[in-house]
Formats: sequence, structure tokens, C-alpha cells
Amino acid sequence: MFLCSPTSFFISLLGTFKLILYALGQGPLSLYPPLSLSHFVFTTCLPIKILRNQEKSSQQITKNKKSLKHYVPPILLFIVTVMSQSYKYRLHPLLITSLHAYYLFILLEFLLVLTTFLAGYIVVVEFEPLFDDPHHATSLQNFWGKRWNLVVSNILRTTIYHPSRDIFRYVVPQRWISVPAVFVTFLVSGVMHELVFYHLGRLTPTGELTSFFLIQGACVGMEIVIKKTMGVRFQPPPIVAQTLTLSFVMLISFRLFFPSFLRLDPYGRACREIMAFLGFVKSGKILSPIEYACPFM
Repeated sequence: MFLCSPTSFFISLLGTFKLILYALGQGPLSLYPPLSLSHFVFTTCLPIKILRNQEKSSQQITKNKKSLKHYVPPILLFIVTVMSQSYKYRLHPLLITSLHAYYLFILLEFLLVLTTFLAGYIVVVEFEPLFDDPHHATSLQNFWGKRWNLVVSNILRTTIYHPSRDIFRYVVPQRWISVPAVFVTFLVSGVMHELVFYHLGRLTPTGELTSFFLIQGACVGMEIVIKKTMGVRFQPPPIVAQTLTLSFVMLISFRLFFPSFLRLDPYGRACREIMAFLGFVKSGKILSPIEYACPFM
């Protein structure tokens, strides 16, 4: 789980799109003067940006670096999330869904911190943040475009959304070309998520993830149409907008996203892999995670 997840996410997803952009002379790999081989590999495989100005990089790294105290509450909540699986049949489904979302959120956050920390010892880098307070999203467009999984959003915007706009401008009025372009972008995102989940569990794709992102894409498209039609009149209070946005995302996730996620047994696999690592540290013996039992489940 801890090795396959970053490999699939960073290389199969991000690396593929970055190389496509590089072949077209665009993206973070197409810099002048060209990147060295080590910098090229790191930039391709990780969600980082190479900083060439040492003074600037020091300022950026200091600015982006978070203290250890920042990670204490998330770690404790992460442990609580895993332990809560023993009582999942006694908890409300909405609470369980919230715990699933938090587990996914903190797993991606730790993954980013770990890769940035390791890469920072070899090259001077600036990491690309994964999230920007997604619970503050005031609309689906704001949630998916500016707050959730920003690394994927940025790469899809360059590789799928902008080219789609260029294609649709020949058949769709200028005012509405963003609507089909957004839908195509979400379609590609759904297919790529199916691929990532297949790498993680080797399970036959069910199409649930693609359906999830198609629904989100259709709703974002409708939101764009409503905003362009009604203009400033369509501005609900922030607290109302945040509640409606998160409720909608969680509801659709509960039906279409998390069933595929839970089929991977993420809690049990993560717990067993941690136990296997601790067993290796303690005894020096390398054993398969399947030979361990999770004490919290």
C-alpha cells in the first residue's frame, strides 16, 4: 500500500502527463537551460518544482515548511480513524464516510511530506501543495479546481482542459466552451483513478469511479452555466455554500467513490504494513505484511 500508492500516483498518473507535456515542449520539464538528468527524473516522478536560485529557494522552503506540531493532531486523528474501524457497524454512515475522506486526505498529505523531505536532501525543490483547505470550498468548481488534489488539477488543466477548449471552440460558442472541456477533463480523471485503483488492488474496474467523476463534471458544468447566466445574483452565503458543497461531494462519494476505495482494504493493509515494518525494526526479519494481524481490527 505504501509503495504501490506513490508509484501509481506519481509515475503512472503525474509522470505520464508530464512526459506528454514535455513531448509538446510544455510543462515543468521544458525549461531552459535544460534540467540535468537527476533533476529531470525527480521532477517527472514527484510533485515538486526544481528551484535554481539558491537564495530564493531558501526563502520558499522556509515559507512552505510546517513545524512538527502541525502534524501531531493529524497523526492522532489518523490513528483514531484506523482504530474506529473496529466499531464501524455501530457508527453513523455519515461519520464513517467522513472518516474515510479524512483517511484519504491525511494519507496523501503524509505522502507529499515524505517525498518532499527525501527529495529535499538531494535537490533544492519547492513542493506543490496537494490541498488548500478543501472544507472551505464554496462551490464544486472551487473545490475541484482550487482546493482538492491541486497537483492533479494543475496537470489535468494543462494536458486536458486547455487542449479541449481549443478543440471545442470550433463547434461550441465561445461563452460555453468551458462546459464540455470541464466534462472531458473529469472523464479523463475518472479513467486515471480507475487505473490507480487497479494498480493498488488488482481488482477489475467497476466503473464507479468514472461515474463519480462524470457526475461531478456534469454538475460543475451546470454550475458554470448558472453562474454565467445569473451572474452576481447567484451568490449564496459562504456558510450555506460550504455546507451544500461538502454535503454533495460526501453524498456522491458515499455511493460511488468509497465502495471502490474500501474494496482495497486500505485500513487493514496499511496497518499490516506498519506492523511488518515495526517487526523488521525489532527483529531484523523481513516478513510479508499478510503474516501480520492488525491489532486494531
